[in-house]
Amino acid sequence: MVKKTQNKKRLNSGGNDAGGPAKARKAGKAIDSDDDLGQDAKVTAKELDLDALKEAAAEQQALEKEQEDPLAEAGNSSEPTGPADPYLLADAAYIQKDTRWRNKQRTLCFCSRGVTARFRHLCDDIRKMLPHHKSEPKFEKRASFNEINEVCELKSCNNVVFFEARKREDLYMWVGRVPSGPTMKFQVLNIHTTQEVKLAGNCLLGSRPILYFDKHFGELSFLKLIKGLFTQAFGTPRNHPKSKPFHDHVMCFYWFRHYQITPETPDNLNDPEKQVLTEIGPRFVLDPIRIFSGSFSGQTLYQNPNYFSPTALRSHAKKLLRQPYVKKLEEKADRKKRQKDNQLPPDPLQEAFI
Repeated sequence: MVKKTQNKKRLNSGGNDAGGPAKARKAGKAIDSDDDLGQDAKVTAKELDLDALKEAAAEQQALEKEQEDPLAEAGNSSEPTGPADPYLLADAAYIQKDTRWRNKQRTLCFCSRGVTARFRHLCDDIRKMLPHHKSEPKFEKRASFNEINEVCELKSCNNVVFFEARKREDLYMWVGRVPSGPTMKFQVLNIHTTQEVKLAGNCLLGSRPILYFDKHFGELSFLKLIKGLFTQAFGTPRNHPKSKPFHDHVMCFYWFRHYQITPETPDNLNDPEKQVLTEIGPRFVLDPIRIFSGSFSGQTLYQNPNYFSPTALRSHAKKLLRQPYVKKLEEKADRKKRQKDNQLPPDPLQEAFI
């Protein structure tokens, strides 16, 4: 019995020894498969890390492009970013750029005592066209022009447009820079106010005008000076508190004309090539007289050689009107002289045969 149990133990141990190599091969295969899985996991992790880095770099580049050129993307996009009408002031792009009033030009516009109704209405028309103007009561005739500088200083104005009336017939316009100068003096001729002409044009009160000058204003020296003074006095500065930030009317000099800018059709509202001009008024002509270096004083920079004062013109007109009467008197005196020269001497035989 003892021998049988020992043989069984040997057989069992031998069986175990025989099954050992098979189990070892299976275990080796399992270990190899585990190593392959680990390597695959490492490869996929590396690929995931590379994809994440690529996505992050692409996002960073997109952000940089948006920061560098946001307007280009807005222009390329098919959807409208804002209203197309520039007259919607709150949404206009050119207003959002700079809303500060930098060019602080103020113009004092007033007249002297003795103006007629037509002259006064012309001054009112000029004030309506200049939203940056300041008004003042009528200036006394006997006062010195140097007092205008003090009035401009009190009103914080650096430009002045002063209408001077003489003999209730003649009107002169002074345009100048205060207090350093220069100053220009014009005679205003052929005056027609806005109410008088009753034209079809109209523009928004307070809008900025476009100043139009002839090509000669860029060639002659004194005309360049006049252009600069007119631009400062009549040009409404940008972003002025009382002005509207768009242009819908035009001013022309020397022959002053005032036009409204209107589109040909409602569809051409924002097309600058399809606009027409409709006259508004007033109308007048500026005849330059003299340019002074200072403010209402100083040396004469320019004097018009072809200018004649209204008094001289009226005197010449009176002379022309009295010429027929003078000619008649001259003919009468000439006839008397001829009669006296052709008178026959006395005949000595005239009383001989009485």
